[in-house]
Amino acid sequence: MIGIRGGRILDPAKGTERVADVVIHEGRILSVGEPIEEEKCEKILEASGLSIAPGLMDVHVHFRDPGLTYKEDIETGAKAAARGGFTTVVCMANTKPVIDNPEVLLQVLEKGKKTGIHVWTCGTVTKGMKGKELTDMEALRELGAAGFTDDGIPILDEKVLLEAMEKGKSLGVPISLHEEDASLILNNGINQGAVSEKLGIGGSPCEAEIRLVERDCQLAKKTGAKVNVQHISTAGAVEAVRRAKKAGAHVWAEASPHHFTLTQEAVLRYGTLAKMNPPLRTEADRQAIIEGLKDGTIDMIATDHAPHSREEKEKPLTEAPSGIIGLETALALGITHLVVPGHLTLMQLMEKMSKNPARLYGVKYMGIVPGAPADLVIFDENEKWTVETFVSKACNSPFRGETLQGRVRYTICNGKIVYEAENMS
Repeated sequence: MIGIRGGRILDPAKGTERVADVVIHEGRILSVGEPIEEEKCEKILEASGLSIAPGLMDVHVHFRDPGLTYKEDIETGAKAAARGGFTTVVCMANTKPVIDNPEVLLQVLEKGKKTGIHVWTCGTVTKGMKGKELTDMEALRELGAAGFTDDGIPILDEKVLLEAMEKGKSLGVPISLHEEDASLILNNGINQGAVSEKLGIGGSPCEAEIRLVERDCQLAKKTGAKVNVQHISTAGAVEAVRRAKKAGAHVWAEASPHHFTLTQEAVLRYGTLAKMNPPLRTEADRQAIIEGLKDGTIDMIATDHAPHSREEKEKPLTEAPSGIIGLETALALGITHLVVPGHLTLMQLMEKMSKNPARLYGVKYMGIVPGAPADLVIFDENEKWTVETFVSKACNSPFRGETLQGRVRYTICNGKIVYEAENMS
C-alpha cells in the first residue's frame, strides 16, 4: 500500500482538481480524500505543492525493437517513458522485421510486459510496409495489436487505404497515417523554404503533407473509420482536419512537441538534431498547431520518440536519419511552451497527454477515483531543470542544454513506483 499525501489532483475524466490524499493498493486506487492509515503503508509520498494526474499516454513511439536495438530497445524505451511520466506507450511497427505477422507482434508484446509500464504496439497496415497488400489485420488485432500504421511510409494507393479504413472500422481500431507525398519531396527532413534555400537543399514542401491529409480526411468521412493524422506539421493540414471534424469525419490528429516549439530556423542552429519527418516548418505553421491544440482540432500530443545513434546523426544533413527523442522532455515542453504562455491550462494539457490518447484507443478512462488503475504521474509544474542526460540509449535531441519548466517526481504504474526523481527520498 502506498499513500500520497497532500497533492493537487488533476482529474481530466471529470475536469476537476482538488488537494487530497490518495491511497493505492494492489495496483488500483483504494481511496481519494480519505485519511491515510500510515501504519498500513509501505511508503508515503509527500506531494504537497505537486500535481497528481493520470499516467501519460504516448500514442507514437519508436522503440526500434526488434532489429535496430543499437538505437533503443523496449526496456530502455520504457525507462525513458517512465522518466517522462508515461505509463502507456504505443509502439510503431516499422521495426526490422516489421510487425506484419503474429511472431514479431507477440515478441514485442512479451518484452513489453517485463518493463513495468504498459507497452502496446501497432501492426503494419500493409505487408512489408510496401503499401500494396493488407496484413491480416483481424488476426493481428486478436493477438493484441492496438491499431495499425505504416508510420514512416505514406500509403499512396487509395484503394488499399480505403480497404484498410473499412477493416479498421469493423475492428474498432484506429488507422494512423504518416502523411507525406514523397513525389513532391526533393530532400527529406527539411522544410522547403527560406532555410532549405540558404542551405542549398530542395527540402519537403508543405503541400506534400496537405495533399495527403485532405485526401485521407475525405476517405475517413466516406468510410466512417477512426483515422489518426500523425505528427501534423502544417497550417493547411490543421485546417483540413478542422473542416473534416466539422463535416462529421472521425478524424483525430496528434502534434509532436517539436512542432509546437521549434521552426525551420532550428536547423541552422542544431543541424541534424533538428531534422525530422515531417520537418519543422515556419512560425505561421507553429502558431497554427498551437491554435489547433487550443480549439480541439488537434486532439493529442505525441512525441514521435525516434532514437538514432550519435554516429548516424553526425552524418551530413542530407544523409543523416530524421527524428529526435522526446519522451523525457514532452511534459516539460508542454508546460513551458503551452501552459506558461496561457495557450492551454494544465488540465487541458493532461487531456491532450492522457485522456484523449486513451479515447483514441477505446480505453476506459476512469481518472483518479477509487477502483481506477493506479497509473499516475506526480510532477512539479513550477520546477525548472536543465536537460542534460537521458535514460534512453539515444541523445538525439535539440533540447539538450535547454532549461524547461515542469519536472516529473514520480511515475507509478500498476501501483508500483517505476520512476523516482534522483533527489527524492
